[in-house]
Amino acid sequence: MSLLISVKEADFTFIREKTNSTAGNLSVQVQKLKDAGYIEVNKQFKDNYPLTTCKITPQGVDAFDAYVKALQGYLNMGK
Repeated sequence: MSLLISVKEADFTFIREKTNSTAGNLSVQVQKLKDAGYIEVNKQFKDNYPLTTCKITPQGVDAFDAYVKALQGYLNMGK
């Protein structure tokens, strides 16, 4: 999510390389985020090769913001 929030959209290979994930693990995570409505997934072919792109949704941005605020609150509890 933190990667997708900083770009307009990203293809599966880019996300896999940047997160150092396996294809299988990333596929599961992408599906979970899609099911939650946090990302949109577009599957197409480019030059006869499959191309999967992911894009964060407004709901995903809101959820990520809430997550960051919750973490900040937790970290600031002891101050």
